[in-house]
Amino acid sequence: MNSTHENRAESSLVLGLETSCDETAAAVVVRGRDGQGRILSNVVRSQWERHRPYGGVVPEIAARAHVECLDLLTAEAMREAGVDFSDLDAVAATAGPGLIGGLIVGLVTAKAIALAHRLPFIAVHHLEAHALTVGLTEELRPPYLLLLVSGGHTQLLIVRGVGHYERLGTTIDDALGEAFDKTAKLLGLGFPGGPAVEQAARTGNDARFKLPRPMVGRAEPHFSFAGLKTAVRRTAEMQAPLKDQDIADIAAAFENAVAASVSDRCARAMDLTIERFGQDATRHLVVAGGVAANERLRTILSDLASSRGFAFHVPPVSLCGDNAAMVAWAGAERLALGQTDPLSAPVRPRWPLDAEAPPAIGAGVKA
Repeated sequence: MNSTHENRAESSLVLGLETSCDETAAAVVVRGRDGQGRILSNVVRSQWERHRPYGGVVPEIAARAHVECLDLLTAEAMREAGVDFSDLDAVAATAGPGLIGGLIVGLVTAKAIALAHRLPFIAVHHLEAHALTVGLTEELRPPYLLLLVSGGHTQLLIVRGVGHYERLGTTIDDALGEAFDKTAKLLGLGFPGGPAVEQAARTGNDARFKLPRPMVGRAEPHFSFAGLKTAVRRTAEMQAPLKDQDIADIAAAFENAVAASVSDRCARAMDLTIERFGQDATRHLVVAGGVAANERLRTILSDLASSRGFAFHVPPVSLCGDNAAMVAWAGAERLALGQTDPLSAPVRPRWPLDAEAPPAIGAGVKA
């Protein structure tokens, strides 16, 4: 056994693979019996350059790119971690939700490794991997309130434990990351949209244009960004042809509107969380997902949490976007509970984190 791997009675070593969208990733994570985690390797290859000409992710291109490099990235992750397949305790891969072609690549690869080396296999829920990341980075254990903000999902959930989630709110149209991407494309800022809008907004005047704050004040902490996206388009059309400062000001106004809306929705979810657990319960707000890397959003939510008596938690920027360390960690958490999956486990492009949540009108598959 490689010396990097601690005593099997004291820890578990898990290889994780992530191929749900446009990042190909492999990682090795160790979980101690005390629940502490450590990343031994975390290799991520982005496909941005391949998708940039199209202004968004093309599923067929994404799947082919995963096929081309996943084996190499897996070998690199194992080499960087200093372990062999014989050292592993399990293999985990994202089974959904996501783009079906990419999911198949990762799941089949992980199953092949598990079969060849007689290892337990774990089919990981991509959103659960985001939800549990703070256990790896900060040793935070449930329960806590989670704001999940990514390219495909925007949800508020109470994380009660591994596999146990209560959805409080969801987007009824666009996800927040999707709204950033569409705004960036509309303003000619390129792809990926989140970092592009954030960069432009830094030199903008967020008070020049008045944009709507969707869903503010509503009793249910749902989100909506389609109307805001339409308001951005109309503002841009009224200012055409756009100068650089116009673009910066619109981007800043958009980011300001997003921050105000998300802050209001989180405040409502905090009220509901306190109702569930009582005034004296420990209060934690966790923000996860690719959009959690946005500095403006981090700042306003940190201030909100402080004002409401909630501790604020957000993963490092490198672990906000899609990565395999979070997949390996989710697998390790499930393995610790004795939860594994058969090699017949299916790909699940649509997979709600809270299957018992009532339908949100308009939300459709994003619920």
